[in-house]
Order: sequence, then structure tokens, then C-alpha cells
Amino acid sequence: MNVLRFSDLCAQGKLAGQRVFIRADLNVPLDDQGRITEDTRIRASVPCIREALDAGAAVMVTSHLGRPTEGEFKPADSLAPVAARLGELLGREVPLVSGWTDGVEVAPGQLVLLENCRLNKGEKKNDPALARKMAALCDVYVNDAFGTAHRAEASTYGIAEYAPVACAGPLLDAEIDAITRALRNPKRPLVAIVAGSKVSTKLTILKSLADKVDQLIVGGGIANTFMLAAGLPIGKSLAEPDLLDDARAVIEAMRARGAAVPIPVDVVVAQRFAADAPATVKAAADVAEDDLILDIGPRTAAQLAEQLRQAGTIVWNGPVGVFEFEAFSHGTETIARAIADRDAFSIAGGGDTLAAIAKYGIEERIGYISTGGGAFLEILEGKTLPAFEILARRATA
Repeated sequence: MNVLRFSDLCAQGKLAGQRVFIRADLNVPLDDQGRITEDTRIRASVPCIREALDAGAAVMVTSHLGRPTEGEFKPADSLAPVAARLGELLGREVPLVSGWTDGVEVAPGQLVLLENCRLNKGEKKNDPALARKMAALCDVYVNDAFGTAHRAEASTYGIAEYAPVACAGPLLDAEIDAITRALRNPKRPLVAIVAGSKVSTKLTILKSLADKVDQLIVGGGIANTFMLAAGLPIGKSLAEPDLLDDARAVIEAMRARGAAVPIPVDVVVAQRFAADAPATVKAAADVAEDDLILDIGPRTAAQLAEQLRQAGTIVWNGPVGVFEFEAFSHGTETIARAIADRDAFSIAGGGDTLAAIAKYGIEERIGYISTGGGAFLEILEGKTLPAFEILARRATA
């Protein structure tokens, strides 16, 4: 994808004295006391900010946090905890600026954090007047927020239309490169793992991947629907019977290409959905009417792990069982460790997937961990994300 890259501007020495506006993704989870519970997104945003400061730019950074009501400030919506954590990581004070759309005072070598951008009226609807105001604040706009790249908002799209220069930050760069490597020019076999509670939420992804991958591993409630489509009993497990024809279509599309959707041969069941529910391993054909399938069984996990060990490229979105419950976590752990142990390029995305990666401590052994949730899914669907589209258009203008 042809976009202007922030790293190129830095290398060319074009940022000294320039006003640089960075749209980051600093939307981190907070506890009831407003304390950050997980700071991956903040840490991931630091390289771009440091690069801009080292280049002698006057740096403004903004992000959304949570889902505030536009024009109605509440303390819980403030980026104050983010400013404090960012200051710790950078070793400098990070002033937080409110009411910034009408002007920001920042000198070369200085950094300010602009308050929650979704508090601005017109942000979510990409209001042109708001976008023009934001663009007037800067000489260079940098989108480094892949997690919002699927949304056309004022701070992710509109500003890129009107800013003098619009470019992709290092996180967006890395996403473009990783996704291109995984889906457009993969080393084969290409194996995709798509798991989740419902086929309906990921049906377009499954159909898109069925035209590309050599193995399509399904998990969670999605696997239950595929088991049902294959004629297997699933008891009282979560499934979508009205989508059996769609599941069969995906299976047939894969089969027509000489590829496959592996159906579980054994599963782990319980009588109720609870962490302390007794777990029982059963053959897939032996699931009883009152059983809940909460994980793949050990034979299935071993077979899938072996397939993953033969893969050239792996795309992973979603745990294959209720990994939060220890008794039903072993399938996901087996899959995760097989991916980590394989010398293949792997790309993983989605909140639950990242939680599983963190749980098993394999972050350093995954080829690329996407910072986006919805954006990652839309890329898998084959969509062109708004943030990429506008940056590509600006690059060729």
C-alpha cells in the first residue's frame, strides 16, 4: 500500500520545528478507581512520540478513551491517567490540555497530550468543520492508531484530508507490512484460526478466508455451529442453527480448493458454565443433550497443533475454548504454544487473543501482535480501512 510514512519524514530531517499532531490509540482499561490495569497501547505508542521529539518537532498527541458523550466532560473520561503513565515511560512531564480545538501552545521539543478527542462535538460523525480545526493545528498529521483505522472519524479521517501533510505512524506501518506478509504474499501452508461465540459476527471473515487459506481452524461457539453442520451432536452448547447452510458453504468452498475445516474429534464438556464446573472429555459423537461444550479435547488439540507445526504462515483470531476457566483452557494453551514453537510467520489480533498470549507468556514468540480489534477483523474480511484509504489518497494527490 502506497502511503507516506512518518519514519521517512524523520529520516529526511523534515520535522524540525514542525507542529506534529499524532492520533494515537491510548484507549486502555481502567479500574473503578481510574487506575490503568494494562498499558500495552500506551507503551506501543511511545516510539512514534519519541521519534517526533527527537526530530525537533512540537508534538501534540490525542486519543479517545472509553465511550464518552460528545460535549459532556466527566472525570472518568479524562486522559489524566494516560498522561501520568506516558510521562513515566518518557521520563518527562506530559501536560494535559483541554479545550484544544481552537488552538494549542507547544514549542519544538515539547509534548502535550490533548484531552479525549471523542469529547469534541462532531468527532464520531467526522464533522468537516471540526476536522478543519484540527488540521489547522499542525503541519504534519500522523495516524498511529490502528485500533481505530476502521472508523472514519474527525481525528482519524477528516484531519487527514485537510492537514498539509498526512502520514502513517510506525504502528500503522507495521500493521500494513504484517498483514501484507500474512495474507497477500504468504509462505504456505497458510493456516487461519478464527474463533468466537457466533458465526454471524465472523461469517464474512470465514467466507473471505475460505478463498485464501489452506486450513481454516474454527473454535468456540463457531466450532459448535460447524460441528452441527457436520451432523454431530452439541447438546445445549452455544450455536446458530440458522447458519448451518453458511457453515456448510464454507466447508465446501475449502474442500473445492483441496483445503479443509478440521472438525473436532473430541471436546471438553460441563453441565454448567462456571469456572468450578467439573470438566469431562468426550468423543465429539458422544456429546449428550445436557452437555455444554467449553473446549476442544486433547486429541483435537494435538491434531491441530501438528497442523500448525507444518504451517508457513499463521493468522490467529480468538481462543478455541473458555480459556479464562482453567479446566477449559488446555485447548487454547496447546494451540498457543504450537504457534509460539513454530518457526513460521504468525500474526495475532483481537482482545481475547491478546489476553491468551499474555496468559501463556508467549508475546516474544508471535511474529506480529496487532493492536487492533475491529480493525484487525475488517482487514481479515478483505476490507480497505478508511484510515488506509485516506492516507493512500493523500500520498498520490
